[in-house]
Amino acid sequence: MDEMKARTSAVLEDAALQPPGADRYARQKRFAPLGGSGQQSLARSRAAVVGMGALGCVIAQHLVRSGVGFVRLIDRDLVEWSNLQRQMLYTEQDVLSLLPKAEAAAVHLRAANSSVSIEPVVADLTAANAEELLAGVDLVIDGSDNFSVRYLINDYSVKHRIPWIYGGAVGAAGMTMTILPHETPCYRCLYRNPPAPGTTDTCETAGVMSPIVDIIASIQASEALKLLSGNRQALHRTLFQVDLWNHAWLPVSAAGAKRGDCPCCGLGHYAYLDEQLTEPAAGSLCGRNAVQITPSRPAALQLEQLAGRLSLAGKLTLNRFLLRLELEDGLTFVLFADGRAIVQGTDQTLKARSVYAELLGI
Repeated sequence: MDEMKARTSAVLEDAALQPPGADRYARQKRFAPLGGSGQQSLARSRAAVVGMGALGCVIAQHLVRSGVGFVRLIDRDLVEWSNLQRQMLYTEQDVLSLLPKAEAAAVHLRAANSSVSIEPVVADLTAANAEELLAGVDLVIDGSDNFSVRYLINDYSVKHRIPWIYGGAVGAAGMTMTILPHETPCYRCLYRNPPAPGTTDTCETAGVMSPIVDIIASIQASEALKLLSGNRQALHRTLFQVDLWNHAWLPVSAAGAKRGDCPCCGLGHYAYLDEQLTEPAAGSLCGRNAVQITPSRPAALQLEQLAGRLSLAGKLTLNRFLLRLELEDGLTFVLFADGRAIVQGTDQTLKARSVYAELLGI
């Protein structure tokens, strides 16, 4: 009830700010497939954006400016200098003020559209809090940067029959797919298990061009607007891949990819919602200004192979026991063959987990 009153008050305030007869959504409603009824559906809709990095910034802007009634922003990180190249919502002042991304994004988005209810959540989405943080929305949109979160979102989505939209971008390439539980293939139908740590490129190791982020996130946002406005029939229903550097656009049909033996949507096993199975342990090392990250499942990493990929992220030292990487922000990342890592230069577990995910993609 309190939330409804707040929403009503915001709408009245927004109306007072507009000149008589003004309609911020006029051009959008003139688009025939959406129209006035679609706009009303958007206003009644609730969405969660998981990850307010480069993808999340673009997605959230489109949702808020298009009039989606409630948008929850979930992110664990602070705004940093290296974000400003591609994370379009943030400013230098956000960095200087040490603002969490979710809070900074909420400030800028509210300034763009005060009629939308925006809920910033500064948290790491995990199995322990997924049921709470993803509750009460009609759609979940992936703006994250690691596989563990995507498998977690997929389990939650299928379990509760809530659609979600996957997206990822690195280098000059990206892909996206809209997942309708028990109707389309789920994420685990296509990718049964996460890749081994360090075997995939990340923005930290391979870099990223900002235009590919805009394209993938805009496709995700477009799919979201179709779903939330009641235009489900217009969804592209492919695994849509884009390589901007080589100007390649490849929509791959996913219609035949649904698997009866999929652990998630086929058999109903939601392993990634089990905190004990999925969450890497992170703990500060007393008196050392360092955090140790221990994966939930022991790995057998090939450190020599990883060295070539990770050397792009900083000064690297390798021996037969470990890999040591000196990062630009003063942190040092020490990785062992069993997947365990020590992040030196911080006692903040969230920061250490973020570094681990950025470098290894998990």
